[in-house]
Amino acid sequence: MISREKFNLGLNFCHHRRSDISNYYSEKYNLMPKIAYLYLLVVVLSTPLSLSAQETGNARGLIGESPYEVVSGWLKPFQEEGYAFGGNSAIWAETPDRILINQRGETVLPYPVPEDFPGFAGALGINVLREANRRTWQNCLFEVNADGETIKVWDHLDYLCEGADGPGPERIRVNPYDPDRKLWVVNQTHHEIHVISNDGSELLATFGERGVPGDDATHYGSPQDVAFMPDGRILIADGLLNNRVVVYDSEMNYLGEFGSEGDGPGQFKTIHSIAVGPDGRVFVTDRSGTNGVNLFRATDDPAVFEFERSIGAPLTLPLDIIVNENDFWITDLGPLRFINFDFYGNIKYTWLVPRELPDGYLEVHSFTVDPDGNLYGGDNQYGRTQKFIPKPDADPELLIEPPWVAQ
Repeated sequence: MISREKFNLGLNFCHHRRSDISNYYSEKYNLMPKIAYLYLLVVVLSTPLSLSAQETGNARGLIGESPYEVVSGWLKPFQEEGYAFGGNSAIWAETPDRILINQRGETVLPYPVPEDFPGFAGALGINVLREANRRTWQNCLFEVNADGETIKVWDHLDYLCEGADGPGPERIRVNPYDPDRKLWVVNQTHHEIHVISNDGSELLATFGERGVPGDDATHYGSPQDVAFMPDGRILIADGLLNNRVVVYDSEMNYLGEFGSEGDGPGQFKTIHSIAVGPDGRVFVTDRSGTNGVNLFRATDDPAVFEFERSIGAPLTLPLDIIVNENDFWITDLGPLRFINFDFYGNIKYTWLVPRELPDGYLEVHSFTVDPDGNLYGGDNQYGRTQKFIPKPDADPELLIEPPWVAQ
């Protein structure tokens, strides 16, 4: 694994003039300018090929190796014969030994399947997102252990996703400031958000109205995500139809909203995900990629959030986001990749996610990190979740941490 310093050397080499970098590194390493340039050239040419400067689709700058290893075949099938996982659109690592998955139903398989069928529809060339005719609304919520083995299937809650004429489940989140660790499950097609007890035994509340889109305080238009402020406020990314973030207090009383449709600063052409960071920061992805990730800041008025900057535009179709103490990570398509930005919009690191099987992805629609630093990514098109463990020599600065929580 290449070090952060060497990565940055290469980045500077690719983006600055020869005279600039010669002068900089001659001062840094006490070398004559020509020797400094030759030194830097050797460093860059000795870097692994995967770190060469490239323009790969919408991926910009220097692209590095993944700091993770995939645990091949991690998620163990539990379906009855003739079925496979559906789109794994929402995942949450509660602990290293308890990972919650909300899938878009199960996939009806063709008959017969090969004897060596690994248990996910993508292995048969089936795109579970595109081939919606194969979707059946069963076993939508389940939990697995550290080895990907089923702990419990919450089939008593299948009625929450039944009858959807679209993708259905979109996100699953947990309020880190809630001592009961209730689950918030977003269903975009039904225009609903469900609050479920942590053990899955009880539906505690539903916000929105099934089959009734709207843009008032109690209705949503294909909501996409939910996030939680340290002071108890709840933010709903109301996303595909309304292009707004709705602000509630801790009891879900309406306070206000921000965001609007458009190409301008702080606007959206559909919202996909939302996350909260330190010092009142709120990061909201523009699903169209036009405005990248819009950064807002809380103000003294609990109903008002001010736009600060757009980060990363243009993107292709940003999928999910995790904010850490000093930076944040997103997944994006075109090509599929993880991108690390600082809060000022600079790209710190990028690694591509291959699509080739057996361990590839078509879409990392959702990703989560457990307290031990293991990464999990839900594929909404191949139809499965995979586990990534940090490589033994991985630079800690290149690893995604669990979502930021105020201390």
